[in-house]
Amino acid sequence: MSSPASRIAQLRQEIHRHDDLYYTKTQPEITDLQYDQLMQELQQLEAAHPELVTEDSPTQRLGDKPVEGLNQVEHRVPMLSIENSYDIPAVRKFAQSTADALAGEPVEWVVEYKIDGAAISLTYEQGKLVRASTRGNGQVGDDITHNAVTILDVPRRLKGSPPPILEIRGEVYMTNSDLVKLNERQAAKGEAAYANPRNVAAGSIRLLDPRECAERRLRFFAHGVGYCEGLQVVNHIEFLKDLAAYGLTPTPLVRSCKDVDEALAHCEQMIEKIDELDFEIDGLVLKVNRYDQRERLGMRSKSPRWVIAYKFEKYEAKTRVNKITVQVGKTGAITPVAELEPVQLAGTVVSRSSLHNADEIRRKDIREGDIVIVEKAGKIIPHIVRVEKHERTTELPEFAFPTHCPECKTELVKDEGGVYIRCPSPVCPAKVQERIRFFASRDAMDIDGLGDKLVEQLVDSGLVKSYGDLYRLTLEPLLKLERMGQKSAEKLLAGIAASKSRGLSRLLSSLSIRHVGQRGGRLLAEHYGTIEALQEASQESLAEVNEIGPAIAASVYEFFRSEYGIELFRDLKSLGLRLEETKKAVAPKPTGPLAGKSIVVTGTLTKYKRNEIEELITKHGGRAASSVSSKTDFIVAGAEAGSKLDKATKLGVKVLSEDDFEQLLAGI
Repeated sequence: MSSPASRIAQLRQEIHRHDDLYYTKTQPEITDLQYDQLMQELQQLEAAHPELVTEDSPTQRLGDKPVEGLNQVEHRVPMLSIENSYDIPAVRKFAQSTADALAGEPVEWVVEYKIDGAAISLTYEQGKLVRASTRGNGQVGDDITHNAVTILDVPRRLKGSPPPILEIRGEVYMTNSDLVKLNERQAAKGEAAYANPRNVAAGSIRLLDPRECAERRLRFFAHGVGYCEGLQVVNHIEFLKDLAAYGLTPTPLVRSCKDVDEALAHCEQMIEKIDELDFEIDGLVLKVNRYDQRERLGMRSKSPRWVIAYKFEKYEAKTRVNKITVQVGKTGAITPVAELEPVQLAGTVVSRSSLHNADEIRRKDIREGDIVIVEKAGKIIPHIVRVEKHERTTELPEFAFPTHCPECKTELVKDEGGVYIRCPSPVCPAKVQERIRFFASRDAMDIDGLGDKLVEQLVDSGLVKSYGDLYRLTLEPLLKLERMGQKSAEKLLAGIAASKSRGLSRLLSSLSIRHVGQRGGRLLAEHYGTIEALQEASQESLAEVNEIGPAIAASVYEFFRSEYGIELFRDLKSLGLRLEETKKAVAPKPTGPLAGKSIVVTGTLTKYKRNEIEELITKHGGRAASSVSSKTDFIVAGAEAGSKLDKATKLGVKVLSEDDFEQLLAGI
């Protein structure tokens, strides 16, 4: 039988591990009940053996006695606000002024979500949390250390070797899932529900009683640095990686982009994922990555010159889910849709909202008859944020996802390792209709006169069952369709004929090949030039095309070798479609001692700044890569290299010091 001390140590280690799985990796292994049982056992053991209680024990996050009042804390580095913009032109204007101020130097932009919570500052000395404070007026904030220690994402002591003094800035927030649970508890006590997670976070962090704050299950995302002594990193991305190594949770899905165009493109990708998040955001933030450039840009009186927020107005409304239906997309994905009680939202009437997939319904526990909060931010399609479970007065049955296609009755299959459930039939009428509609759209083959309603008529009448059938249409059967006159029919046929010359790039991106969009279609068409070359390409050679990679390569290879794909291109070729594209000129092979080599730089360097060594790599024919893989030739490792060095060692990648790198350049 283990001693109380060893059991306490075991429980603490296990609870810390589950905290990391739940909060950092979002991969919980146990239920909330099982977690609570571990915590309860630890509390009982510590109560029986108070001499074994330590300040870093998980039980110490549950809150101690209330404080008498909040003391004021002066920020050693002001917590300034961020300049706001509400459209792309304003962001571009800001980026241009930044480039001008840096005399035209290349500027890397980091893009991250703007968390809708409460800004706080955490100060660590020798790795130990000594103070937490609110933003306040930017110069002076409230001391909320007693509440910060109750937040599971805020370690009392950092891991590894952090700088002697490190002030970390970030956002306290509450997830929508936890707000649902909190409001259920409020309803059980007969108390009013909270309106939104931001108000809960902002109010809770300033409570005098930490026990109340602990009950709210607040969270913390780290996104910046304040006053610091001994900081070694040279850019924001490296700093965020260090924060993760110290045991904090950086703002998720952050990415560094080489210029503002790439940053804005990434903004659009991040916006598309908003409805998958369990926390609220009110925009995106674009930051200059390099710290030396930030120093030269400096500050205005109220905001730094190196960061801008791309914000969008948010609107919310409460309504009811009348019914959950499913629809079949062009790739066969079965998408559940919430049919809502119509509600006014941002000047429009919202009556439907996509639920995306079966996992999304389960995660949010959405049921027919539920009262839900619907949100619209900027131009984003409205989505359901959360269920108001405290208003679920009767037991509602869970939604039963169909096992067979609602259109063709084919048995559905789930993507291997994915979340989508699909109809695998290539001739499913619903898939055909959606594919033809997309094929004809402006961003695809741009067929003038072929709108959604007409596509529906053509498919329902049996005139069109494939892409090739569009090019076999003649005037006489078209005139028999409802509301189809001579001029409209002739216009349609002319539009179809004109689309034959769009070229291979547009065609590839129009055929609903999984993972192949406009850019992928263009890259493939420019690389191979003809449909014959694409058909003969191996999966390995496809994966080597710049930006294509293994997932797209596998999808394209499978499509071109499937019976459906072979027959499709045979048919389109016989109908006179242009199936070639001007091949992109092949760049001359790089020369120099690093020719063709992929090199990753990591850690803190002493002889070079990061951009300087990467420029040297490119100048001597190499490629400065950002991540380590089996294709990496060398890794140049400085001090505190971290996970990249570990991965390189495991893969057997040759590790170079700065001196080794210079010898390689010299050909020694």
